[in-house]
Amino acid sequence: MIARRHQVALALTALLTSAAACQARDHRPTDRPGRPAPSAARGFTLVASGDILPHTAVIDRARFDAGGAGGAGGTGDVGGTGGVGGVGSAAGSGYDFRPMFEGARSVVSRADLALCHLDTPYGANGDYTGHPLFRSPPEIAQALAATGYDGCSTASDHSLDDGAAGVQRTLDALDAVGVRHAGTARTEAEGNSVTLLRAGRATVAHLAYTDGTGGQPLPPGQPWTVNLADENRIVADAKAARKAGADVVVVSVHGGTAWQDAPDDRRLALARTLTASRTDGRPDIDLILGARTHVPQAYEKVNGTWVVYGLGDQIAGEMVNRQGVQDPRGSQSTVARFTFGPPARPGGRWEVRKAEFVPQMFDIDAGRVVDLDQALAQGAGVAGVRDRIRDVVLSRGAAKDGLVMG
Repeated sequence: MIARRHQVALALTALLTSAAACQARDHRPTDRPGRPAPSAARGFTLVASGDILPHTAVIDRARFDAGGAGGAGGTGDVGGTGGVGGVGSAAGSGYDFRPMFEGARSVVSRADLALCHLDTPYGANGDYTGHPLFRSPPEIAQALAATGYDGCSTASDHSLDDGAAGVQRTLDALDAVGVRHAGTARTEAEGNSVTLLRAGRATVAHLAYTDGTGGQPLPPGQPWTVNLADENRIVADAKAARKAGADVVVVSVHGGTAWQDAPDDRRLALARTLTASRTDGRPDIDLILGARTHVPQAYEKVNGTWVVYGLGDQIAGEMVNRQGVQDPRGSQSTVARFTFGPPARPGGRWEVRKAEFVPQMFDIDAGRVVDLDQALAQGAGVAGVRDRIRDVVLSRGAAKDGLVMG
């Protein structure tokens, strides 16, 4: 394990050196340098990545990358939300998460629309913690923008770890850097609104929900603070998004059984229900993205609509699974990449013309996201990790519907 991580770190160094020559691209989907100019004929490409779950070791690494001191915390707990626990480093030198995301930037910044899943709320004044209650440095928002993300789902079982104040800080920080958000809200009006983003000449609605809030109660009188997953509500919101002008409706759902390679029965049933919903023969939902499982799960085309049951954790500390064993799958993930083509007729559906997945891992020792194919090209010994992710992603027959490893 140590030797393999060392190989990854060496390969990563080469990757970062070559990537350093590239300028950071603006996060806006319509004017980001380096993206192809919108074309009525070409459609658009959407990418989506997995959970961003900064345990204390991740926070300490970001402080180190900002020029301060840092060190790893203790071990995580059993059960799927574990990881390095305790309180993060004190404020003083700031935090820089941009180097952490550098390995994902080439994929993210080249898409017409890029979505992340922000699993934790932001803290304030250096009061940053990992498990069990997360309060993350707001500097993460700057890194998301620099990497090229246009929007993030923010509904999760940790959304209320710091109450309504944490939701407020998180959305304020995202707004400050121009990254849109869906799934949590500061006001009732915001909770009832639809997040609409531009992708080429298409308008994309991003809806986000979570199965629960980790035992944290909704703020009194503010049920709209976090979107809870209910199939009837999701369908109603999707129909409303279409009426609001969405050409494509994307739904992010935080839920499912953690540490399980296969999607559970509830996820399968929800996928069937959501993809079966139609208005005048047109599907109400065009893409479903899953989070929370801590491991990559399968992609599948259900009722003609692509479903990603679990993207895995893009960034997280070392974790232990439900058996109390440190589990390297917790640092493995995929980036989903779907190329949509314009409808054949006015009012028709934007169809996925190309479906891809990009296998990644988070090198915990280096504190960096690693594109596994690029790492392999640099000589890192990660073929086994890449192949395991591939096998899981294709385990429900997605290859026959055209899914390929990008």
